[in-house]
Amino acid sequence: MAQHTFLKGDANWWRQATIYQIYPRSFADVNGDGLGDIKGITSRVDYLHKLGIDAVWLSPFYPSPLADGGYDVADYRNVDPRLGTLADFDEMLEALHAVDIRVFVDIVPNHSSDQHPWFQEALKAGPGSAARDRYIFRDGKGANGEEPPSDWISHFGPRGWTRVTEPDGTPGQWYLHLFAPEQPDFNWDNQDVYDDFITTLRFWADRGVDGYRVDVAHALKKDMSDPMPSIKSFDYAVTGEDVLKTIFDREELHQVYREWRKVFNEYDPPRVAIAEANAPLYRRPLYASPDELGQAINFDILHQPWRAKKFKTSISNALTLAQAAGSSSTWVLSSHDEVRHASRYGLPKGTNYDNWLMTDGTVPGINYTRGLRRARAAEMLLLALPGCTYIYQGEELGLPEVADLHDKDLQDPIWIRDGKTRKGRDGCRVPLPWTREGSSFGFGTGGSHLPQPEWFGDYSVEAEDGVPGSTLELYREAISLRKQLQSEEQLEWIDSPAKTLHFARPNGWQSFTNFGAKNVPAPAGKVLLASRPLKGNLVPKNTTVWIQAS
Repeated sequence: MAQHTFLKGDANWWRQATIYQIYPRSFADVNGDGLGDIKGITSRVDYLHKLGIDAVWLSPFYPSPLADGGYDVADYRNVDPRLGTLADFDEMLEALHAVDIRVFVDIVPNHSSDQHPWFQEALKAGPGSAARDRYIFRDGKGANGEEPPSDWISHFGPRGWTRVTEPDGTPGQWYLHLFAPEQPDFNWDNQDVYDDFITTLRFWADRGVDGYRVDVAHALKKDMSDPMPSIKSFDYAVTGEDVLKTIFDREELHQVYREWRKVFNEYDPPRVAIAEANAPLYRRPLYASPDELGQAINFDILHQPWRAKKFKTSISNALTLAQAAGSSSTWVLSSHDEVRHASRYGLPKGTNYDNWLMTDGTVPGINYTRGLRRARAAEMLLLALPGCTYIYQGEELGLPEVADLHDKDLQDPIWIRDGKTRKGRDGCRVPLPWTREGSSFGFGTGGSHLPQPEWFGDYSVEAEDGVPGSTLELYREAISLRKQLQSEEQLEWIDSPAKTLHFARPNGWQSFTNFGAKNVPAPAGKVLLASRPLKGNLVPKNTTVWIQAS
């Protein structure tokens, strides 16, 4: 593929980038089958360009049975036929590059789909075979192997092991899956697995892909020796770091990423990567070091309550970790795995989001006005910070969570595997509204794979495009200003009233956020942008303002 001149030479473009996450199956549908597709992304390149982003990150678009929204990959070097072809991908990549937008793809190395040719081969080959060694198969316990090899759990339910039926029809071995049973874990001590992922990385880099988001980056290497310790929770506070090191964040894992870095550095500019690593905070700089992936997603601020002190602590910790890694910080408020922050910030303090979703979003009550004001203020605060800001599709429209999806419409494996006690993540994956009315609000002509609520049109691109003060226009203006003002220079905290955050960036740029319930005086200087109109010289509650100091 032809490579645009903007891609050459700038090896550090990613350090202060604004990156937009696309969940392809819910972004835009060109062929009208109810499922978003690659051509749908291409059809919206002008929208992405106008938003002002530097890159897009594509959640999996590979062939998949969709047991887990595409994170069960059946072929790592192709496009799901329901979403398009490799030629469609190349066309999309060319169109994005033509407007100076780079492209990340999701790499899912911990597990494959159970429909992957290797796993199907393993089932047919039987115990002790080379094919089975690519995955983690073990004999069961008990007189007839009827008990799983350990009590390890799954993220999507009570058991992390599933028993297979052998080629002769008898009950057989068990295989490990830290997620759904349809997602068997690879054995990363097997050279075939290692070599195949190197091939995959080169395949996409050779096509012109600029970077990778590495799914479950902390879990590839595992100690499977007996006796296996008891693991009934993946929470470090519950299980303990020493025990979880059996399957998470092992030292030998980092040799894998050092080898990947050698591959990335074969290209000009070097390909970049970001780790999704559920490791202790002090360990994350390893993943983000220049010798490994280069960045690690910091979800900490996403989980903070709307309190100035909590935000300040989270920001300070993240900046310290990034400096220790020689990397840049990452900031994110929403993703395909989380309740949208416009809803989270509108819920009463201490709300359990799973319980709230199980009430169809009715109990306890939610203040959508407050939630959106805080969401807008939080995003402006993040865009003023040094480092990368990640935006999840639809948050630029102020989309709340779709909390009242019917049981029959739910697709997330969490719903089934947890005994229908948690709705899961479908509410943040509902296809985007592009128009006020019409079939699926402009998503496509054939409906949408998850039902959209009647109120979606009010949050559509059509309803907000060109409308002063809309969330979409706020994002566009903030991202544009950020490009003019941003630099590698670290922030400087400025003393400010209680329940506010105030910091300075280069050239007199300052950000001030009022987390409190009362209006407070604005800092001296020229107002560049505010998430909500000021009241004279007062900054309203739940508001961020950018100031050019005099």
